[in-house]
Amino acid sequence: MLEKLRNIWGLMRGQRLLYVSAVLALVVSAAFMYVPPLIRMWVIDYVIDNKPIPAPSIILRIINFIGGTSVLAANLWIAGVVMMLATCLSGLFTYLKGRWTAVTAEAVAKSIRERLYDHLQHLPAKYHDKADTGDTVQRCSSDVETVRSFLADSAVEGGRGIIQLGVGLPVMIWVNPTMAIASVVLMPVIVGFSVVFFMLVRHKFRLSDEAEGAMTTVLEENLTGIRVVRAFGRGDYESLKFAARNAEYRRRWSGVIRLFAVFWSSSDWMCMMQVAIVTITGAYLLAADWGKPGGLTAGGFIAFLTFVHLFMWPIRQLGRLLADLGKATVSMDRIFEILRQQREDNCQANPAEAPRLTGDLSVEHLWFSHDQAPILRDISFRIRQGETLALLGPSGSGKSTLVNLLLRLYDYHEGSIRIDGMELREVDRKHARSQFGAVLQEPFLYSKTVRDNIRLGAHSADDHSVAEAARMACVDDTIREFDKGYDTLVGERGVTLSGGQRQRVALARAVLSDPPVLILDDALSAVDTRTEAMILDALRNRRGKRTTLLIAHRLSTLMQADRILVLDGGRIVQDGTHERLIGVDGLYRRLWNIQSSLEEDLRAE
Repeated sequence: MLEKLRNIWGLMRGQRLLYVSAVLALVVSAAFMYVPPLIRMWVIDYVIDNKPIPAPSIILRIINFIGGTSVLAANLWIAGVVMMLATCLSGLFTYLKGRWTAVTAEAVAKSIRERLYDHLQHLPAKYHDKADTGDTVQRCSSDVETVRSFLADSAVEGGRGIIQLGVGLPVMIWVNPTMAIASVVLMPVIVGFSVVFFMLVRHKFRLSDEAEGAMTTVLEENLTGIRVVRAFGRGDYESLKFAARNAEYRRRWSGVIRLFAVFWSSSDWMCMMQVAIVTITGAYLLAADWGKPGGLTAGGFIAFLTFVHLFMWPIRQLGRLLADLGKATVSMDRIFEILRQQREDNCQANPAEAPRLTGDLSVEHLWFSHDQAPILRDISFRIRQGETLALLGPSGSGKSTLVNLLLRLYDYHEGSIRIDGMELREVDRKHARSQFGAVLQEPFLYSKTVRDNIRLGAHSADDHSVAEAARMACVDDTIREFDKGYDTLVGERGVTLSGGQRQRVALARAVLSDPPVLILDDALSAVDTRTEAMILDALRNRRGKRTTLLIAHRLSTLMQADRILVLDGGRIVQDGTHERLIGVDGLYRRLWNIQSSLEEDLRAE
């Protein structure tokens, strides 16, 4: 628990002084709250009842200077004014406490969100492969909000009772030690009950948060794939699936609510019992000590009835404090589960300060696996600057895995990849990735304008450069046909564009960044053959020809490459030009014959 509190305290760096000031303001506010009942006690006992005032000599001189207690009795409004002034000052410091805690909590929440977002940007691909998007979103939103709410409200408000008891206990002992003991006799029971409640509710909060994360994941997946759901008529199934997750979340949260119901009802009963103990004890002492010097006075009895309410009901909030502390610690655990993940190493260099590479690639005896059977087995090849290398092979043969290694999304541990003679593992990740322009199998477009999506890799590019890249990707004419042209919003994940349009916009984005190496990972699969041929011609003839790595299943896409590598089972089984490979028996010729016969059949129809 102390470690979790230290984690929260660590996240408050830069806001600690303001938060401590808020706590001090609460202490001052609590002190002023004890002034009105003390004044009422003095007025009843020493002004109206005219008992001797047990006060220091300096106080007695002041009272005598203003005319004695008779003057105060004739001007009781003075006591009322002082009580109003004390109440106003208490309210002022309560306002300062609320303002300062709110400012601190919002600043801490902002810091946590930014830290989480930045950390997620630098986590390895393996983490994102296994993480649930919905659960991650909940950790970055709901869990951060739980911590913010705890700092803004629960932590200080829950501690109000403790502070008021700490401020008031010396005052109560000074007024009457016996009544002071009677006023706190049930405190250990209430505190112990709150601690037990905290231990129970913390576990239930974790189960509830996990159930909510699972429900959010189902919702996020359904909304993302809503077209697939409708295309396969799976709406009813998805509704039942969500209903099951929702029911599980409701069941877990109902357990929390039932525990709260037991706690609040029990703590209410104990608080009322404490008030009853003070009332009975006070009545007994008042009757037994009436008229005796040093005994409980009528004003003291009334003051104690006020005292016990001042700290008892805030002490009752100790349960809320511990409950919210339980929620906050669970949320902190979930937040720190992300923050404790190891970031990608070697990510700090500034690409602007690193040399631009030319695109000469060399792969030697490369092996790679995802902690299972090897995906790539002893891969070796060389691409010289400006060459186009094509990769062909059945699904699962390792083509996309090789692309991921080039982009340093994963690290290889056996073999070598060199770019311009430098080992890729020794090149800063950010700089290495800036040397590649990749159009992946599933192009991702942001919910922005077409222009902003194309500019993603080159923010300073002017409109002419954007249009030139779009023309090279054979999408300029299509974009200009839109109502708003390049200012057209493409919707989330580019949903308003067709598959071919998305691929061509993604290709224009890669071309605009003008990388030394261009990677097309099945990037033209949704484009018709005529448009595909135009795009490939434009790429071959572009000024300052770049190294190109081309992956496709359509052999017409690959036949113009300088070299073609055929992969099967993670190995290179064939290597050569189209003319050479078509002339020898092997996987390439078999695929060529199959695709050629299919095209002939289609033309015949």
